[in-house]
Amino acid sequence: MLISRNIEIIETALLINKEILVINDLHLGYEEALHIKGILVPRFQLEEIMNIMARILTAAKPKKIIINGDLKHEFGTVLKQEWKEVLQFLDFLLLRCPEVMIIKGNHDQIIKPIAEKRGVSIVKEHQISGILMIHGDELIKTNAKRIIIGHEHPAIKLHENSKWEKYKCFLKGQWKGKELIAVPSFNPLLEGTNILERQMLSPFLKKIDEFTVYIVNGGEVFRFGKVKEFL
Repeated sequence: MLISRNIEIIETALLINKEILVINDLHLGYEEALHIKGILVPRFQLEEIMNIMARILTAAKPKKIIINGDLKHEFGTVLKQEWKEVLQFLDFLLLRCPEVMIIKGNHDQIIKPIAEKRGVSIVKEHQISGILMIHGDELIKTNAKRIIIGHEHPAIKLHENSKWEKYKCFLKGQWKGKELIAVPSFNPLLEGTNILERQMLSPFLKKIDEFTVYIVNGGEVFRFGKVKEFL
């Protein structure tokens, strides 16, 4: 489904100009971080992430893959699982795409030594065709007409009587006269922030009532109207 001109939603990724695939917020190593806290969860996220990516790369043949921040999970160190899984994931991508780029997120303070092992470049932001890709944890000045961010992990909790379901979602709206698209987490283990609770992390998303919600479910995308319609 097209979310904007030349920008297509494919599962929890964006395809720009049919050439550039954007994913974000993988948080590799998250399971090990939970284990350290005494929360035991099965270590399946990397396998599932690669399965999802394989499906996407079957539908799209990008010339470049951009990881828009938070490739790893821990802030101030590199856990053993992170080191192993980031290298494994980068190898997986580089076998299938000629170029991979990392936009540094707030969880990627120590990503450089891992990325250098595979010759993957790290930048703070990336712009092409008037579209700026930036993680979204800090505001910026830009002349770009469209902005793509991660960081927020947007999701929406829908109720029907006593039952409820939570779905990952894309948000599309305006920020200072520019089109803004917020992308959900690519990690299936991270459901995300319920946007209806209105406690947004990203400074780009302080006013979202007029943003349009695109829900992702079972690999399909559904345009669900504006945030204010759910409140």
